[in-house]
Amino acid sequence: MPDWTTRLAQLATESGVPGAVLGIWADGEQTIAPYGVLNRNTGLEVTADSVFQVGSISKIWTATLVAQLVADGKLSYDDAVVELLPEAPVDARITVRHLLTHQSGIDGDLFTDTGRGDDCVERYVALLGEVEQLFEPGTAYSYCNAGFVLLGRIIEVLDKRTWDATLQARLIEPLGLQQTMTLPEQAILHRNALGHTADGVPVKTWNLPRSIGPAGLISASAGDLLRFAQLHLDQYAEMRQPQAPFPGDGFEAIGLAWRLYDWSGRKLFGHDGQTVSQLAFLRIDPEARLAVCLLTNSANAPALFDQLVSEVFTHSVGVAAPPPPEPVAGAAGGDEHLGVFERAGVEMEVLRRDGRLLMIYRATGDRLAFAEEPIVEYELHLTAPADGNHFVTRSAPGQPWVPLTFTPTYLFTSGRVTPRRTG
Repeated sequence: MPDWTTRLAQLATESGVPGAVLGIWADGEQTIAPYGVLNRNTGLEVTADSVFQVGSISKIWTATLVAQLVADGKLSYDDAVVELLPEAPVDARITVRHLLTHQSGIDGDLFTDTGRGDDCVERYVALLGEVEQLFEPGTAYSYCNAGFVLLGRIIEVLDKRTWDATLQARLIEPLGLQQTMTLPEQAILHRNALGHTADGVPVKTWNLPRSIGPAGLISASAGDLLRFAQLHLDQYAEMRQPQAPFPGDGFEAIGLAWRLYDWSGRKLFGHDGQTVSQLAFLRIDPEARLAVCLLTNSANAPALFDQLVSEVFTHSVGVAAPPPPEPVAGAAGGDEHLGVFERAGVEMEVLRRDGRLLMIYRATGDRLAFAEEPIVEYELHLTAPADGNHFVTRSAPGQPWVPLTFTPTYLFTSGRVTPRRTG
């Protein structure tokens, strides 16, 4: 058996990640490997029971609550949202299934802080009439945080308590979890992490607004996250049935919130999460009954995860994660894509400078409240297929390449449709 504690320390040091916990559950045998510090300001050491923000992995918890309510007969996946939530200012054709599979068309990165009160999710939903409908429901995929807040509000109405209270009563307590929570006054009772920028600087904002809870506000230890993964090895198989193909690189299809992967013929499911420079990753192989998670406090985590998870899976089942796309050597082009692309919270300008094709990413609106780097410049490189519309970029040397695809009307990257600004 490899020494995963030593290997995590080696790779985290190389990647510039201050603190991380690797969790492995292999058909009853569990390994928890901690590394580094939770916060460079305090020097507090990471331990096996340390708590990190799991970000959008929270969406799977919310989806599981929906699955429970479906089993209780309180709704169906194909119910229209406005039938369950008449006050929701959204397209009447949007269904629960559309929300779970990011096919609603709602411009979903709305991060408005609606306060700390128990009505924060309800108040957030009331704001959705102000956001753009990017496409007809069910016709495309675009990652949508707002959709999961909508699901959280549906849960509140049907279960007659806050999303946080339902999560506690229906999942946290039945699973016997001791290091899983949603609120800062709960997290402060534990050893919890603070995010760090790519330069290793501790961030100034600890977490996202409470209104985003159902989309990304759970904090957990690696052991608790693995316990949740075991639940999905034994139950809720319908959640990992393919619902729609994913129109990009990274995973194969979307289930009911789960991302579905094909690693050299092995069918995995999982999800990633990101808050304010805290990144979390979860991959599950149901055939091998293997679950692997990595919790980190650094924007540099993707390179660490790619290398580490490939080593764990190669050791355990003989397959590694597929490599990301890479640039095509010597290829040039892309002037037809120059212009500005814009969605809620983000503006991306594609331009040519000194012969290089660049994208200037600017945080806008409510995103500015927690954007540690509100303006970031990326260089774009052509990749396969060689049609002039597919590119890759990366945040820094050594980090994985991230794909971008242009169409005549929008840019697709990070799983999101960003329309071209006209006029």
